[in-house]
Amino acid sequence: MMAQRAGGEDLMGSDLFGTPDGARAPGSAAASPAGSARDGSVDAAQDVLEQVFGYKHFRFHQRAIVDTLIAGGDALALMPTGGGKSLCYQVPALVRKGTAIVVSPLIALMQDQVDALEQHGVKAAYINSSLTPDERAANEWALRAGELDLLYIAPERLVQERTLSLLERTKLALFAIDEAHCVSQWGHDFRPEYRQLSILAERFPKVPRIALTATADERTRAEIVQQLGLEGAQQFVASFDRPNIRYLISDAGGGAVGRRRMWDFIATNHAQDAGIVYCLSRRAVEETAQWLSDQGRVALAYHAGMPAEQRRIVQARFLAEESIIVVATIAFGMGIDKPDVRFVAHLNLPKSIEAYYQETGRAGRDGASSNAWMAYGLNDITQQRQWIVQSDGSDLHKRVQRGKLDALIDLCEGVTCRRQALLSYFGETGSPPCGNCDNCIAPPQTVDATRDAQMVLSAVYRTGESFGVTYVVDVLTGKADERITRNGHDAIKTFGIGRDQKASYWKALIRQLVAAGYLAQDEEGYQTMVLAGDARALLKGEATFNVRKSTAHAGAKGEGARVAKRRDVPAITAEQQPLFDALRATRSALAKASKLPAFRIFADRTLIELVQVMPADKRALEQINGLGTVKVERYGAQLLEVIAQHRAARGSGSGSGSGSDADGDVSAEAARSLAQFRSGLGVEAIAAARGLPPETVYEHMIGAVEQGALETADLFDYDDEDLDEIHAIFERCGTLKGGDASPDLAPVMKALGDRFERAFVRCLLAELR
Repeated sequence: MMAQRAGGEDLMGSDLFGTPDGARAPGSAAASPAGSARDGSVDAAQDVLEQVFGYKHFRFHQRAIVDTLIAGGDALALMPTGGGKSLCYQVPALVRKGTAIVVSPLIALMQDQVDALEQHGVKAAYINSSLTPDERAANEWALRAGELDLLYIAPERLVQERTLSLLERTKLALFAIDEAHCVSQWGHDFRPEYRQLSILAERFPKVPRIALTATADERTRAEIVQQLGLEGAQQFVASFDRPNIRYLISDAGGGAVGRRRMWDFIATNHAQDAGIVYCLSRRAVEETAQWLSDQGRVALAYHAGMPAEQRRIVQARFLAEESIIVVATIAFGMGIDKPDVRFVAHLNLPKSIEAYYQETGRAGRDGASSNAWMAYGLNDITQQRQWIVQSDGSDLHKRVQRGKLDALIDLCEGVTCRRQALLSYFGETGSPPCGNCDNCIAPPQTVDATRDAQMVLSAVYRTGESFGVTYVVDVLTGKADERITRNGHDAIKTFGIGRDQKASYWKALIRQLVAAGYLAQDEEGYQTMVLAGDARALLKGEATFNVRKSTAHAGAKGEGARVAKRRDVPAITAEQQPLFDALRATRSALAKASKLPAFRIFADRTLIELVQVMPADKRALEQINGLGTVKVERYGAQLLEVIAQHRAARGSGSGSGSGSDADGDVSAEAARSLAQFRSGLGVEAIAAARGLPPETVYEHMIGAVEQGALETADLFDYDDEDLDEIHAIFERCGTLKGGDASPDLAPVMKALGDRFERAFVRCLLAELR
């Protein structure tokens, strides 16, 4: 029997659920739309999800986490970036009595979330150093008076005795500790203040707590539990997979070659898209931003050495404007909730897989196709290892960090599926190759490089393990400069033995020998090469060395060529484009009037569903994902006016409820099913949510196939052999002949032996007829 295919990516990104949550700006006092949800209704959480946030269904672990907190239990939630973590505490905050306290590490993150919650009409605020004394006092008064649903606060301020005393005089709904990986000394964003948050368990033992993060391996998870006193908490670990992100890794290095490769990639695949480029140093950030600007793109630098106001302006422009590229150090990104970042590029090696995963996860939060591109070189590996050696950490800490770096190098040098390697690092094993990374798309060739590796190791050994990469390569290629001659190394056995290969080849091979542990560079900063690990066994022929063909001279896969798009975002047809453009223009005007980024008003997916369903009244608007009660009241009239004008211009009449002339003659109910399917729900989920038999929803889908709005491949997975067999039976049974709108499928199903779903067969027939 054919397996049903989900309609679109099954993610909980900010654009699928609307923008994640935040806090109301200081002094605001709108009535909470969730008041009725606290009255003990049968399903208060579902009421909040629909009425406040405008969404009809929880995804993955969200419902279980929400129920755990509402019942007063503790939780640890690990979900991918853009996976809907905020709803896990936001919904319970609006169901439980009292104020939810959200621990957030960055002022910018709090302020960004303020705008989001304000759009949903939720009463929230923040307390941080950006407030004046009067503003801070006003928010503290609102907290004591029970007028806030959520309060955002930094860990440093939360653990102060004054704040703890204030909270003890307040009715609290729950504590949410965001970015909980900051508690781990092994992590990439270690914040010592997070470790003091264990005091919450001591001072508020009856208040439920949830720790949330997107990046934590098993060691980090254990430390979060131990440091925060969450031993009794239920743990919810969603898949770390981000199937809409394509991983592309090149060994071109971060210099001029890497920069040019990056530009080829951006110009070919993301000519008008917003993106982030990460560099290791402030100087590289500024130079790269200027270089991209010289190529004609709007590129802004961002690093910790810039004045705070300048950084704020860069972040605000990135959120509000289209097509901007931010070139940054790792100082940029935490809490950035821009759903339509289409690419993240690294011009240097990150510090760990956790850092790489979190940084690349800032692309494609809306679930649409996005790319993670990286160029790295031997200098990156050397620099990262030197930083570990020179750090103030303990020997154990340094050992852990070296292990994390080695795991990242293994990912870069590996010849198997990138996604499998990433998921395996986070404990997810057994997943099939993704088919959507560079190694899957164009599997790298491997060659036996044992003899060449022996040449390199011999050259290092015979030069006394006292020289760097360039010197060793010059010896191998027979470059008799003054220093080599003075040292007598033009007379050793390995001098010139590798002159038949270019210097770039030998440098790439040395990098792979370093990555494999056969060579090491001294830890004193002189970058001299020394034998390491089992180098002597390799020299003696007791081991072999296979390597991937270097992209340094072959060209990195997918960089100069267009990267194929995944079919994960519903396409706007030419007929629908004018309405989509009109709605987008309306959104831009509303955003400008509200001084907010456009995506804070409506997500792209909401606009797409509006185009597909074309609701004609506010009741129909409430069925659109992303439009809760507040947004319908605030913006509904403008949306309905635009849709009505479009319908009038098309001469299609006003209709009632909803209808979609773009979908032909499909009924309002069928149009709604189609829109829900395109937004990411499968047939069974649509049926369950609306209390319909699955057969009815399949009828809607078959109608869409007949109208050309869907293809059978959107609904079902099948093999070409199956297709050929069914087509042959159609011909044999005469099913394709005549004009009968409802041909008898009984002979076909009998001939197939009921091995295929009837709906699948009908869809194929609808396509052929």
